[in-house]
Amino acid sequence: MIGIREVEHVAKLARLSLSDQEKKLYAEQLAKIIDYFDQLKAVDTEGVEPLCHALSVLNVMREDQVVPPPGRELMLRTAPAQENGYFRVPRIGE
Repeated sequence: MIGIREVEHVAKLARLSLSDQEKKLYAEQLAKIIDYFDQLKAVDTEGVEPLCHALSVLNVMREDQVVPPPGRELMLRTAPAQENGYFRVPRIGE
């Protein structure tokens, strides 16, 4: 059972400060979540294959294709700012 002590412990680990009302609320909510997991444990799963994904997934990898780069002029046309054939970016340091 999740109680206020457990909520306080987790809050301390997460460096959260909670009011007494929040501690009580979270303890109630977490207890409901744990109860729901107990309901799921009661479901008969005998003979059911475990899944790693809910849908059947096919390998969507393709062969690598070598393509030429788009070129300097095209790249510079898409830049928000350029100067002397280079990207212009805001100064970060001194």
